[in-house]
Amino acid sequence: MTSYFATAVAERAKFHREMTTRGDERKLDTYIEYLTRIKGIQRAAMAAGQARDQGEDSADALNEMEESENSRSILFETFILLSNEKAATAAHAVNQRTWELLSTARIPTSGVAELRPIPVVEVLNVLHEAARSDLAISSSIPVR
Repeated sequence: MTSYFATAVAERAKFHREMTTRGDERKLDTYIEYLTRIKGIQRAAMAAGQARDQGEDSADALNEMEESENSRSILFETFILLSNEKAATAAHAVNQRTWELLSTARIPTSGVAELRPIPVVEVLNVLHEAARSDLAISSSIPVR
């Protein structure tokens, strides 16, 4: 009887660890994908601004930006469901800055000079820190 209970407790603990690991893996994948979409929006917006500054067509960069935004928007729901409160708050701040960037990039006369001052990187750094904390990943490397 003791053997049965010991085995049952061990199996339950093993199952719990496996489920926690799966959840953390899913959360990490979601965080990475969300951050990748934000960086894609940022790069495409800057490419559109550069194209305008050089008198070129910005349509391809804007299309890429919109595709990344559509993916980010859908992925954000999963992000919020999986994240802790600190990471969710940081993600909301990232969304605000991203929307500012998108709005400015959609203006046909906006170049790099209008896009550069929007502080997307700063709020991303806060999100990185919150995500590391949520995932219990320590970092001694300062983010700039």
